[in-house]
Amino acid sequence: MGEFKVHRVRFFDFMPSGIRCMAFNSKADRLALARLNGSVEIFNFSNNYFQEKVIPGSDSRSIEAICWVGCDRLFTAGLNGEVVEYDLERLCPKYTLDAFGGPIWTAACNSAETHFAFGCEDGSVKLFEILPDKIQFERNLDRQKGRILSLSWHKTGTLIAAGSLDVIRVFDVKSGHSVQRILVDRGPAGTRNKDCVVWNVAFLSDYTIVSGDSAGKVQLWDANKGTLIKTHLVSKWDVLSLSVSENEDSIVAGTSEGTVIQFQLLSPTIGDAETQWIRTRTFKHHTHDVRAVTETKTSVVSGGLDTQLVICPLMDKVEVKSSESVLRKVIFPHRSLVSCAKKPSLLLFQFPDQLELWRLGGTDTVGKPGESLPVTRKPEKLLQLKRKGDDHICCSTISECGHWIAYSTVSSIRLYQLQCDNNNISISKVSKLPKVLRSAHQLQFSADSSKLFVASEQATIHVISLSRSECKHVHTFKPKSGSSAPVHLLAASADGQWLTSANRHCEINVYNLKKLKHHCMVPVYNSLPSAMAIHPETNNLLMAHADQQVFEFSIVDKQYTDWSRKLQKEGLHRCRSKWHTPITHITFNPSAPSQVMLHDTHMFCIIDQSLPLVDLKAQFYSRLTPKDMSETDRPSKNNAFKMCKKYQPLLHVNLLEDDWLVVVERPLIDIHSQLPAPVRQKKFGT
Repeated sequence: MGEFKVHRVRFFDFMPSGIRCMAFNSKADRLALARLNGSVEIFNFSNNYFQEKVIPGSDSRSIEAICWVGCDRLFTAGLNGEVVEYDLERLCPKYTLDAFGGPIWTAACNSAETHFAFGCEDGSVKLFEILPDKIQFERNLDRQKGRILSLSWHKTGTLIAAGSLDVIRVFDVKSGHSVQRILVDRGPAGTRNKDCVVWNVAFLSDYTIVSGDSAGKVQLWDANKGTLIKTHLVSKWDVLSLSVSENEDSIVAGTSEGTVIQFQLLSPTIGDAETQWIRTRTFKHHTHDVRAVTETKTSVVSGGLDTQLVICPLMDKVEVKSSESVLRKVIFPHRSLVSCAKKPSLLLFQFPDQLELWRLGGTDTVGKPGESLPVTRKPEKLLQLKRKGDDHICCSTISECGHWIAYSTVSSIRLYQLQCDNNNISISKVSKLPKVLRSAHQLQFSADSSKLFVASEQATIHVISLSRSECKHVHTFKPKSGSSAPVHLLAASADGQWLTSANRHCEINVYNLKKLKHHCMVPVYNSLPSAMAIHPETNNLLMAHADQQVFEFSIVDKQYTDWSRKLQKEGLHRCRSKWHTPITHITFNPSAPSQVMLHDTHMFCIIDQSLPLVDLKAQFYSRLTPKDMSETDRPSKNNAFKMCKKYQPLLHVNLLEDDWLVVVERPLIDIHSQLPAPVRQKKFGT
């Protein structure tokens, strides 16, 4: 693999936000989830569960409910009383509407996708009509005493079930009146003086209402008669979330204890035609409140206060040893939040509300392989740059020389110039930016720090020339296909001649910066690019995709290289199938140009293009020279693929000068230590 001196960085205090709600779109095979900080994320389940889009949050936005309409319209509602529809191309709110009912606690769309119902603080259920380009208020249903906390439409669209404190009501949509009032049992005798909060309701097509409440009960009710069918006591704490499968033969419930319980509609005895709801599975993958659950055709998906998205396969519905049979826990974003200035050894950390600039520490000691060296120069926090306004930071970058910092929100771009003299640092904002710069999906400086490339919200790329006195707009590149898909990756060549961009339609465009024109498009592959980089010597473009495939494309020859074709034919090794998180960064070893380094959350690996690929059936040796082999056998076991799993979880890996490797980790124990205490549970022997 080669020898490196490693900067092991653990002072990036990135803290993911908890998951509040989610909605699965079976037509598009995509999951949308909203976090407690107001951000929205979209995962493509048909593309290796890749985090396809991220819409940054805002301090003024609080989301309690999220809903899909069709394949490409997404809505949220929250405690600020507003309904938001999002522009999924520009990745920002399209418009907002005030429901005029106070905080909105819940929202639901009917099966025909013609109307929304919103449950409000003032006890009203508000109906909005869904139009092609907006939603429009239609009328209120009868106002009730107490806030409306949960809603569910019947499949016919004629009835709505609404849950609040101690009661479930059934509304007739046409008349707007309450036609059924169901009182919910408060639970054991010791809790009868407390209100029973009906956190969730689900209205089945056979007129059964399923409810989950703060007394830990999942109950089934007859909506026509208003009577209780069955009670399942599943927890001593709250049942916070419910979801029903598309064909209504399965229910999943999430609790405050971190458990997810599945109920299935089964016959209690073999051969019996009568079916009933039976508790079948219990999943324990969370430590805190499970605020959101949903069920796909092959898995149960859950998320909550512990920040992780858990995709748990239903083994009776998936093929054994397939990618769908793997338990997945998504904690970190599928993009890099760290930028590196290699020459001055600076790291820029991106948080939603600020940027932090750190100078790496150092040592004067020379040690042996595997030895930890004492730090003689401690890492130093040079700068904390807080963003302006309520909008969260969506992208940021630092130049190679460390003299420029840029970041963007959904409403503005800011550029700063840095001056570092020994221990003194000064920062000045560039006040006059070209008018074409409004917001950016991605930012990238050129290798010589003379240009800034801005991937705009209009799917174009602006080239900005930088100098101490001014910054000027030089050119705007547009994709040859005319695609409006947002650009999520940029890569520039070291010689300043080439710029590549990748968008959400899987298109990778190559532009000539000398001639200021489009050069070519890489053949479209049906998986989103997750990372890419241009080789500093050959100018070949190396690309990694969400499905873990790696390609090399010759920009000069406009075709895949022989090495890339051989890689696709022979593959790296079967152990690569164990990767379940996307590759988020690619870099090259300046001391050994044939070595490519790439990493995901759980490992980093080096691919040496000068060595033969691994035999797929051979035993895999990750070490460069296995110690347990003789000197004569070692060369025959040398292969192109080496990997290291010593550092986890990885947020960034990069190579500095003089064979220094910087590894940015975020230990899970540090994240868990910042979470609120979970509900107290009795443990055996305590």
